Amino acid sequence: MLGGTEFVGRAVTVAALDRGWEVTVLHRGRHAAPTGARILTGDRTTGEAGLAALGDGAWDLVVDTWSGAPSAVRDAARLLSDRAGHFTYVSSRSVYAHPAPAGLTEDGPLVDGASADAGADVPYALAKRGGELAALDAFGDRALLARAGLILGPGENIGRLPWWLTRTARGGEVIAPGPPDSALQYIDARDLADWLLDAAAEGLSGPYNTVSHPGHTTMGELLDTCVRVTGSRARLRWTDPTVLLAAGVEPWTDLPVWLPAGELHDTLHRGDVAKAHAAGLRCRPVGETVADTWAWLRELGGTAPHRPDRPAVGLDARTEAKLLAAPGSP
Repeated sequence: MLGGTEFVGRAVTVAALDRGWEVTVLHRGRHAAPTGARILTGDRTTGEAGLAALGDGAWDLVVDTWSGAPSAVRDAARLLSDRAGHFTYVSSRSVYAHPAPAGLTEDGPLVDGASADAGADVPYALAKRGGELAALDAFGDRALLARAGLILGPGENIGRLPWWLTRTARGGEVIAPGPPDSALQYIDARDLADWLLDAAAEGLSGPYNTVSHPGHTTMGELLDTCVRVTGSRARLRWTDPTVLLAAGVEPWTDLPVWLPAGELHDTLHRGDVAKAHAAGLRCRPVGETVADTWAWLRELGGTAPHRPDRPAVGLDARTEAKLLAAPGSP
């Protein structure tokens, strides 16, 4: 496991250990690895020198979640290509050319300009596509590309579901982006981890869109569940998207997970996932994801970890207060 100490990487490591597999984790030592894993230390941002700990050894499967410089994926994949049987790269549906229409399959057009040799400071979409190219170059038909979308669940260090949980837990009136029946498409990190291990063990290769079916839940069900599991007396104030957009509210960032109807919603919440589900992908009910994430947050004292390379999410309290106090607000 390249990484293996945070969110998706940690979920994969834990899932593999739970199966009784022998797991080696290469990481920078900033966070504790799951108990039971063999630990190697190295900093991939330093180039080949950071992979010295992988100089010896052989593995059946390798999983890489890297989202930075594609050259880091390239260096690791090349080093392991003759000593590992299979390479899984956790990519993203962001690799598709924008806008990605509803129902887009894995054969859809991809972003231009990506390179496996790119360093840091490349846009996310190009970084992920560059990582795919690096995996394919080193492992060919032994490379699995898991194009995930929105990922939620315990361990989330982006802050999307944790923000909604902490906001509803505070109670009071909560601005909720309408309409409540807006369909969502996402995956619990634990379901992604289980599928990655099954698929890798079966030797699957090539790209797979790895999220739930569109409409696995709705914005209304997600937020209602947040209110229920936190036990708060929050009252959701469903607000028309036009009102929110006119007030300068940014979809996805100010109000996490939510996107109004249109190109972005089609891209993030209406992708075709038939291939992965035919290959065994299963997604748990949203209630389980929300409840388990809340339990994890409470264990941490209510404050979730946050990746320093990602912007903070969540609606500013003053903006929310203005929206709630506006004449004609619901």
